[in-house]
Amino acid sequence: MMKNTMLKLMLIFMCSYMSMLGCDSKQPVKIGFIAGMSGRVADLGIAGLDAVQMLIEKENREGGINGHRIQLIIKDDRHDPEVARQAATQLINEGVSAIIGPMTSQMGMSIMPILNKHRMLCVAPTVSTQKLFGLDDYFFRVLPSVRTNTLVSADYQIKSGNMTRAAAIYDVGNRSYTGSWLENFEEFFVKGGGKIISVIPYNTKENNPFEDIANQTLSLDINGILIIANSMDSALLCQQIRKKNKTIYITLADWGATEQLLEFGGKAVEGVTVVQTFDREAPSPAYQTFRKAYMEQLGREPGFPGVNAYDAAHVVITALKRQKKGEDLKKTVLSIRRFEGLQGPLIFSDYGDMTRPNAFMSIVKNRKFILPE
Repeated sequence: MMKNTMLKLMLIFMCSYMSMLGCDSKQPVKIGFIAGMSGRVADLGIAGLDAVQMLIEKENREGGINGHRIQLIIKDDRHDPEVARQAATQLINEGVSAIIGPMTSQMGMSIMPILNKHRMLCVAPTVSTQKLFGLDDYFFRVLPSVRTNTLVSADYQIKSGNMTRAAAIYDVGNRSYTGSWLENFEEFFVKGGGKIISVIPYNTKENNPFEDIANQTLSLDINGILIIANSMDSALLCQQIRKKNKTIYITLADWGATEQLLEFGGKAVEGVTVVQTFDREAPSPAYQTFRKAYMEQLGREPGFPGVNAYDAAHVVITALKRQKKGEDLKKTVLSIRRFEGLQGPLIFSDYGDMTRPNAFMSIVKNRKFILPE
């Protein structure tokens, strides 16, 4: 009799335990987001976060990931490598299934060893350093490497004749990107017959006066200036250069091509050329629907940070929906391989690299990025 009672109690306990597990199975799916959301690169992080949150809200309205609500855990890396590493570790410890971000190459390089150690898939919206190209790692990107853009920019400068003797100004605070950009641009530029007369590094953390940088640059025997920097710094450098020289040719790397350039640069960035892979007037219905919703909700353009962050989040969420039990999420992404982005297909290589052959030059006119004539 006693044995039967004990058996019944054990069965009741087991049923209750299994019921609790069933409740646990409806726990939210946690996704991490890392980006610089303060300081001079905040325009990337804020636009990216807004876009990711929009997608997650939409997915949750439609049932989340296989019935599980998506919970976004947000970390500000403050564009500091040590803070970024701490943020990545914290997200992993908090049980995220994947990470979206960061938004700059220097932060991507800093967290990659942590991602690999924990086999944590990370999809970065706006990281493009060549140093991460061709590596079998857990750091995937929805942008092609800088080599794509530098080839288009260098070719344009040579063929147009706008710039043959150039000085390059670059921000060493994001050296993984800026140094990689400069190295690849110089290779193509010199092959085409151009020459880099001088390279002028600066670091915003050291408060280098942009007026001094402009004076140093304009003292050189050059007919053009290449600026590899974030949009705010690019705008401020253009202002200082234009105070001294109204006509010298200026071109920018794609990092500078956010709406913040137009906002802070004003007349000083009129006529400046910028290489891009992002088309603000793309006819894609998916992009136009997103753009309209983003502008209605936030009152501003998403720009390339918003669009790329949305694409990165779409990759992560799609993979999590398709992931088989016990399967490594990296393997899931590579088994899908092709994802539909807002402005076209996203196709990953075996190494998580992206190729987009649609880089093009733009020119700033009337506070808009347009195609050169």
